[in-house]
Amino acid sequence: MTDMPNILAAVFNEGATEAKMTRMTLGELHPDDVLVRIVGAGICHTDLTCRNGFMALPRPIILGHEGSGIVERAGSAVTSVAPGDPVVMTFFACGECPRCISGEPAYCAQFFPGNFSARRMDGTTALSCEGVEVGAHFFGQSSFANYSVANYRNVVKIRADAPLELIGPLGCGIQTGAGSVMNVLKPKPGESLAVFGAGGVGLSAVMAGVVEGCDPIIVVEPNATRRALALELGAHHVIDPIGHADLVATIKELTGGGVYHVVDTCGIPAVVTQAIGALAQHGQIVLLTGTSMEAAITLPLIGLVGIGARIYGVNEGSSVPQEFIPRLVDLIMDGRFPVEKLVKFYDFEQINEALEDQEHGKAIKPILRMK
Repeated sequence: MTDMPNILAAVFNEGATEAKMTRMTLGELHPDDVLVRIVGAGICHTDLTCRNGFMALPRPIILGHEGSGIVERAGSAVTSVAPGDPVVMTFFACGECPRCISGEPAYCAQFFPGNFSARRMDGTTALSCEGVEVGAHFFGQSSFANYSVANYRNVVKIRADAPLELIGPLGCGIQTGAGSVMNVLKPKPGESLAVFGAGGVGLSAVMAGVVEGCDPIIVVEPNATRRALALELGAHHVIDPIGHADLVATIKELTGGGVYHVVDTCGIPAVVTQAIGALAQHGQIVLLTGTSMEAAITLPLIGLVGIGARIYGVNEGSSVPQEFIPRLVDLIMDGRFPVEKLVKFYDFEQINEALEDQEHGKAIKPILRMK
């Protein structure tokens, strides 16, 4: 390939929890590839769990799946974006399975191999180092690098005046929280919303609840700083669950009998059970994660039937990214979705510090800025 870009990536080698800055060699682009010069890359909890050994992904690997940047080159079959286009990168979907064809790419039949193998679907990878192949397609992008090779299906063109370095997290964490409210729960103005956990996903759900006119919005979060930020973002009530005598009773009192809509972002079985117990008649709850692959809850069947409860497992906010991400960008540009209040910026070389700050709660949504 002529005019080879100078690619620097944060590589996780076998057994390592710290990334090593490594120069990469770029192979030939495939027809459906898009080479993106990264401007910013958010750090998501999934990056942490995979760094720490969850799912035992093959290494060496480049993580990162909330990248934003400028299209540098496009493969011969790509028509949706062109060099110079500003883009946000999101999750990969095959585009061919029944769920993709029906407009539900977050539930693609190939979601796990397409996003967690760190390889293209044909098993190849675009990057190598001194002849050693490196997994460079995590979530179809591996955006902890100054250049990323993505598939056109997970590259979303956005408006030219958007703050590009800020909006990479729209590709995963923010669209997960906001989409759970706007795409799944779809509350009517004046209906109540409770959000369990005020990290990046939970606070995105809060902002979406404000956009949708939810009232009251209740946030359950043990961290005092995050409770204060939830109030700043539009929550009406915040609750510290630590030592709380009867969380369910408090939520029912604040909502006049029960909450209509719940987003759980913590995945702790005991907390999920409380959240379900606080539901109103015909209330609904979205579950976004679990603390482990074995995490489980016990449900009172007659009680759930009696109130007509609806329980949803939700991936990526049930979003169609090519539609939903531009919608979120418009809300940001209109001042109605202040995502900048969640963000702390780091230089790319500070990636290990940023990962530690995310893991220990010192940053809600770290974003790496590329030079």
